[in-house]
Amino acid sequence: MKSYEILNGITSPQDLKNLDDKQLTRLCEEIREKLIETVSVNGGHLSPNLGVVELTVMLHYVFDSPKDSIIWDVGHQSYTHKILTGRLGQIDTIRTENGLSGFPKRSESKHDAFNVGHSSTSISAAYGIAQAKSLLGDNSYTIAVIGDGSLTGGLAYEGLNNAGRFNRNFIVILNDNKMSISHNVGAIARYLSNMRIQPWYLRVKKYIEGGLSHFSVVGGYLKKHLQKSKSKLKRLIYKDTFFDSMGFTYYGPVDGHDMDELKKALQAAKRMTSPVLLHVVTKKGKGYQYAENDPKNFHGIGSFDVETGEPLSSGVGFSDVFGDYLTDAAKEDRTICAITAAMKSGTGLNNFAQTYKNRFFDVGIAEEHAVTFACGLASKGMMPVFSVYSTFLQRSYDQILHDAAAQQLHIVLAIDRAGVVGEDGETHQGVFDVSLLNSVPGATIYSPCYFEGLGLSLNRAMYYDMGVAAVRYPRGGELYRPKDLVDVNEDYNIYGDENSEVLLIAYGREFSNVCLAKEALKKNHNKDVCILKLCRIKPINPEAIEFAVKFKKIAFFEEGILSGGIAETFLSNLESRDYKGEYIIRAIEDEFVPHGKVNSLLCRLGLDSQSVEKLVMDRFFNN
Repeated sequence: MKSYEILNGITSPQDLKNLDDKQLTRLCEEIREKLIETVSVNGGHLSPNLGVVELTVMLHYVFDSPKDSIIWDVGHQSYTHKILTGRLGQIDTIRTENGLSGFPKRSESKHDAFNVGHSSTSISAAYGIAQAKSLLGDNSYTIAVIGDGSLTGGLAYEGLNNAGRFNRNFIVILNDNKMSISHNVGAIARYLSNMRIQPWYLRVKKYIEGGLSHFSVVGGYLKKHLQKSKSKLKRLIYKDTFFDSMGFTYYGPVDGHDMDELKKALQAAKRMTSPVLLHVVTKKGKGYQYAENDPKNFHGIGSFDVETGEPLSSGVGFSDVFGDYLTDAAKEDRTICAITAAMKSGTGLNNFAQTYKNRFFDVGIAEEHAVTFACGLASKGMMPVFSVYSTFLQRSYDQILHDAAAQQLHIVLAIDRAGVVGEDGETHQGVFDVSLLNSVPGATIYSPCYFEGLGLSLNRAMYYDMGVAAVRYPRGGELYRPKDLVDVNEDYNIYGDENSEVLLIAYGREFSNVCLAKEALKKNHNKDVCILKLCRIKPINPEAIEFAVKFKKIAFFEEGILSGGIAETFLSNLESRDYKGEYIIRAIEDEFVPHGKVNSLLCRLGLDSQSVEKLVMDRFFNN
């Protein structure tokens, strides 16, 4: 464990105000060392946090948190904020069970003004906070920190549209690092790039102001008039910015790693009575060469070797298998189009994007647009496949329902990170997609457990189903597979003793845990059970229902939300056939799942193999 001379003396943001420029510079160096040390062990979002160290330090130097509210968009760049707000002693626990969250969390600290985890929410939330302060007679500042990647999401513009009318102590800081996770795309990225590529404006401004400062009287007089003409110079270069048109006073671009320039810009923003947008240019991964060279892969990373930058674990995952399958399929079928919402790498589409550039579409962090865009493609005979994390698919429910399902347009949803994902916590657990899609008329949902089933499910979703077809699969690779398991590719599979009175039902990754429990029941208690493995979970094959009716005792294990889930649907089907046996459900109750290791969380939820074994023994064999 390293010793941090300056950092160890920071117990609250107020301590920053006692530091001189040299100490502030050293503090930033120590923070970066601590971030690298911590994330190399726990995993997490390294590149975004390294890029905002100076910005975060200056925010807390100039403003007074928690009186002044700082709202972080997405929040994956808030580690430095946590360190500076009294959580240095806990930072080694970040993203571990019962430790600090990897995102801002109001229950964790009074300095965390708003819970976040999804993109483009900060301006709307900050505007609501600012209006509440105004109504309460509170004149403190409200600051939203939003990345240029988040500006590809429509909610950001809804917030800008309303907040531009607010006239007191409201600041939006645009942290422009040219990236979200993948490189940013679209007109906004080009617009910001154009604003960045006028370096002579900044150089001339800094040179003239620096030179004039040597002349105490004349220099001060001229500098004052230079400030007055600054807006004219900016208009000459940029015309009116988009943000000025929205009602914001635009400042920038400012070097986000120059603390003196940042301090002056933030202090200037404080003096404004109208809403301000401060454009800050930063470098993602700043200060760690491996992250600077590869900010995409160090955006969200598992544990790694600090000296080499190499990850400590690797292996083929469902995302890789999906990407390879789709790339191969697109060779034969020219109608296949791949769509991502700024997650090309995370969803395994790098190879597709390189191979079929004209059929690959990164729409930015705009899941709602992605679905309706896919519907437009489908309406003209293309086969759009939208690859998206389960947690982000939630944002496009309305478009799936009205634009796709209601028109019976055939789109394929490749739902990555389905089920419990672990350390990213409540905002990222993929446990709601089944309940959401289960309510969509005519939708088809597959949830394969193994790579082989993923490929065949995608094939069926693309070529045998109509309307909305979804294939959901977990993060990482395959789990336990019994050696004697066969026929894994149908709507459902039967595994085990069909003459048993007990039937266990599962789908997706949970099937592996139920198989392990089956073996433990036999080995430890000499009890035999049968397992019904569902692959197509909506609609459920009627033959699977007919098979289940004959069992006296049934337990359904579902790695998803109970309400509206497949276990409830299955029960409804049984009751329609006048089922009289015992039926129990183990699923996620009416709650959010916190952060922690996947195996530990499954144990807490009663969905690991030992919990399945215990429940079956207690309810079916020990009575």
